Amino acid sequence: MSSLLPPRLLPLRAKPPPSSVAALLHFTCDRLCPDTRRRVRRFKCSAGQTDFFTKLGRLIKEKAKSDVEKLFSGFSKTRDNLAVIDELLLYWNLSDTDKVLDELEEALLVADFGPKITMKIVETLRDDIYSGKLKSGNEIKDALKKSILELLTAKGLKTELKLGFRKPAVIIIVGVNGGGKTTSLGKLAYRLKNEGTKVLLAAGDTFRAAARDQLEIWAERTGCEIVVAEKENAKASSVLSQAVKRGKEQGFDVILCDTSGRLHTNYSLMEELVSCKKAVGKVVPGAPNEILLVLDGTTGLNMLPQAREFNDVVGVTGLILTKLDGSARGGCVVSVVDELGIPVKFVGVGEGVEDLQPFDAEEFVNAIFS
Repeated sequence: MSSLLPPRLLPLRAKPPPSSVAALLHFTCDRLCPDTRRRVRRFKCSAGQTDFFTKLGRLIKEKAKSDVEKLFSGFSKTRDNLAVIDELLLYWNLSDTDKVLDELEEALLVADFGPKITMKIVETLRDDIYSGKLKSGNEIKDALKKSILELLTAKGLKTELKLGFRKPAVIIIVGVNGGGKTTSLGKLAYRLKNEGTKVLLAAGDTFRAAARDQLEIWAERTGCEIVVAEKENAKASSVLSQAVKRGKEQGFDVILCDTSGRLHTNYSLMEELVSCKKAVGKVVPGAPNEILLVLDGTTGLNMLPQAREFNDVVGVTGLILTKLDGSARGGCVVSVVDELGIPVKFVGVGEGVEDLQPFDAEEFVNAIFS
């Protein structure tokens, strides 16, 4: 009977059945037509890259948990400012509720939680106290922390970097002048490089004379390669496009793109960001994976108009809040997330190269109310 079988099927009987999914895929590929085989192998490659970025995100998140002490020290001024809440609640009794809540409201406003959020939190506490749900100072504080955590997680839950499944992943850093874009980019490069990522920097700030030199110093400091403009007055979009092409050809994992600082009210410069976004998307479909807006934490709630404009123009996917170590107004983190629904991905809590910390909502709340 076997001699009646078509010759092309004879080898199938000689091969043992595959013992794993990978073996099955390989085994099946050998029997497929060339076009189909190419599609399967391309899928395998993408799956491997997905796994790489998934592991990278997990490592960064685990690192955030291990860096809690730095987060605590970075928010020391905010914590000192809110320490009055502990004093208010230490000897709390029902007859003093209105007075205590008025002072708690003032403390939250000074810490830049914003009037809308502050009123919402205080009125909820007031209702729970008078209804008998909260019966002690400790219960009130726990309820306060829980309500702030819920505000952060309801709209800004996805705090990890979203790098997609295709290499290279492209991250564009945007923001106003003096917010700390280039420094944040350098610190992010340092963190990614330490996790075993092959990082390429792109000097897309073609307006500021010292920007290229500053980024080159960060490249040397972090051991990353860099792409700079080949001639004066080069367009930022062409520099970023060149960098993404090189990253794609030479197997880089992540490309970090710097851009010029610009006022959110300067519409011609804001439109240039749209050109940058389109340029990298032509080289790698789906890029950029992240557009991170750097906001200066010392400006408090004044950062909100900036964030709205940048988001309207280019679609911000995440926030980096800087200089929070020098401000007693860490509540602006909650205000930004609640107002805009954009997650905070990193916070700057110091001047050191390791002081750009992945944002963790629970640890943040613990840091400011410890």
